[in-house]
Parts: sequence; structure tokens; C-alpha cells
Amino acid sequence: MRTTVGIIGAGPAGLLLARLLHLRGVDSVVLEARDRAYCEQRQRAGILEQGTADVLRAAGAGARMDREGLPHNGIELRFDGRRHRIDFPSLTGGRAVTVYPQTEVVKDLIALRLAEGGPLFFEAEALAVEDAESPSPRVRYRHEGGERQLECDYVVACDGSWGVGRSAFPAGTARVFERGYPYAWLGVLAETPPSSAELVYARHERGFALLSMRSLELSRLYLQVPAGTDAARWSDEAVWDELDHRTGTPGAGRLERGPITSRSVTAMRSLVHEPMRYGNLFLAGDAAHIVPPTGAKGLNLAVGDVVAFARGLAHERRTGSSRHLDAYSELCLRRVWQAERFSYSLTTVLHRDPEGTEFDDRLQLARLDRIATARSAATHLAENYTGLPFPLD
Repeated sequence: MRTTVGIIGAGPAGLLLARLLHLRGVDSVVLEARDRAYCEQRQRAGILEQGTADVLRAAGAGARMDREGLPHNGIELRFDGRRHRIDFPSLTGGRAVTVYPQTEVVKDLIALRLAEGGPLFFEAEALAVEDAESPSPRVRYRHEGGERQLECDYVVACDGSWGVGRSAFPAGTARVFERGYPYAWLGVLAETPPSSAELVYARHERGFALLSMRSLELSRLYLQVPAGTDAARWSDEAVWDELDHRTGTPGAGRLERGPITSRSVTAMRSLVHEPMRYGNLFLAGDAAHIVPPTGAKGLNLAVGDVVAFARGLAHERRTGSSRHLDAYSELCLRRVWQAERFSYSLTTVLHRDPEGTEFDDRLQLARLDRIATARSAATHLAENYTGLPFPLD
């Protein structure tokens, strides 16, 4: 089988890229190792930057998002017994974010692909990317019990940090920059309406807490816990008690409790793979970079990557110039590192370092006070949270 663009991975990055290419008249094939049910049930982040929501609308994939998504015009910070709201539109010229689970984005894009796009193969495990430096790279994959080959002009690996895309870079052609954190997130999904209309980020002496949501009926809640924590050791009552303790602030009220239907622990790390291109192999999303979830940047960075590739390929077809594709890695990494910086900054100002000192605590409070009292600091947070421009914007 042959196609112009071989896409590895049917997460939001791979599916959105396939959609963007389809709208530009470029054929592609999507290979996904898991089955459709798994892809449509996989729980991930749910905050869409302004630019991400706009891209989905322009791609014809925003109708359900606009019906069911929750527009958010700000977030609330809680620290040192204080509550402070960051108003996004007033600080960014009207920009905001939308709460719409990644799971739902994937469902929407799969439905579009199957209805009017091109080939999408589930349970098609990519085994290797071969001859990436040539004009005709190949993806070797296993599907329906046999090994097959997909010949392409370009391969875009949206297959995560453990996929074959990153491993196809020959030794010595790439560097990985990485940082681990000594804490993790215990995340729970609870069948109860959100206790706050907007997300609440709380810094507490016992650790960070986040009040978020998946819908008007489902709350998504997080607690900072030590790295390696076993989620099963936290009872429902213990989770709610700790959330109440860490987010309790004068005037805030107690949380509305409900049954917890799932719980998991997410490790915190930062990672960047440079470059994001080797020959005609391009990395996108988690295959190229990982951010701690504090800044809600993972999905949005992946969207920026595939938008840059689609625009670069369209420019080449329209003008004959490959200059935008040639600059893919440089353009994406500039935005990636800004997101890494923002996510690191927000993470370290809100989480208690288990080896931190009282001096570190005071610095955290001073940084948060600066955000609460200086419009320039609040604007910086709002601009980054709602999203920096995509490459080639």
C-alpha cells in the first residue's frame, strides 16, 4: 500500500493531522495499534486552548465541542488562605479555553475520518520506520495476523514516547532533554457536579490540589502525592477529606461529594526530543515532547505540531518551496520550549517539594502574590494558559 503521508497513531494528533490533510486534498493512512473502543475510552486531558478550539472548528470537527464543551473565561488560584481569579478575556484581548475531554475529541475525529476521510486501520501495530532519510520511507506494521508495509512520501509519528517513531532516529542524530519530579498526581473521576464553575488551582502546605471537571455532572479532581503512590490505598473518604483540606479557603465552601468511579496516579516529568525531524520522518505530540499536566499543554502542543506540518506541506504543494517543512523542527521547538517553561513554572510554584525549605515556601508565596497583585504577571499567565500562537500563524 502507498500513500503520501503515513500517520502512526490515532490519538488526537494523528487524527487531526489526517483531517487537515484530507481538507487540503492530501491522502494519508492512519495506523493505530489499539482497537477503536480503547481509543474512544482512553481518558486524557480536557482543556483546549483558544487556538486548538479554533482549529477544530475550522476542520469541521467542532460542532459537538461547541454544543457540549464548557467555555471557561478564567481560573482561580488559592494559596495562603486567599482566593484570586485570573480573568482570561480581559488580560488577553478576548481569549479563553474550553473544557472538552480529549476522549470526545478523538470520537469526533474518528467519526469524521470513517465518514469522509481515508483509511484508518485499528489493531495495526507499527513495528518500524525504515529508510526515513530516503524520499520513500516505509512503515512496517502488523495487521490481521500478517506483516505489511506502508510506503509514503512522509511519515508522521504521533505514537507517544514509547513508539517506533522516536526509536527510528539513528544513534547520534538526536538529544533528549528530560526532568523528573519527586511527586505525582492522584487523579479521580467523581459522579458529582463540579464544586466550582472554573478550575481551581490550590497551593497548600500539604501539597497541590486541582478542582477540575469533565462535564456539568462529572468532576475531575487531583491531589499531589509522592511519586510511586498506589492509588488503591486512597479510600473515597480520604480523597474527599484531603481535597477539602487543601482547597478550603474562607468563602469557598465545602466540596460537593459523590461516588468516585476511577482513580489513577500520573507521574510528573518534562521531556523534549531534539530535533523533531529526521529525513522524511516527523515527530508530533508525545513522541517529541512531554510536559507535566499542570499547565494543560500536552494535547495543545500536539495540535500545534500537526498544524505546522499540514501548513508546511500545503505550502510546498502550492509554491514548490519546502522551506516551511524544512523549518518544522525549529518552528515547533520554539513553541514547545515556551510551553515547557510555563508548565515547569506553574508546577514548581504550586507543588510542595518534599525536600524544600521554608525559604522555598516563601518564594512560592511571593511568586503567587505577584500574580495576584501585578497585572503584568497575571497577563503572562493568562496568555500562556490560553495558548501561544501556532507555528506559521
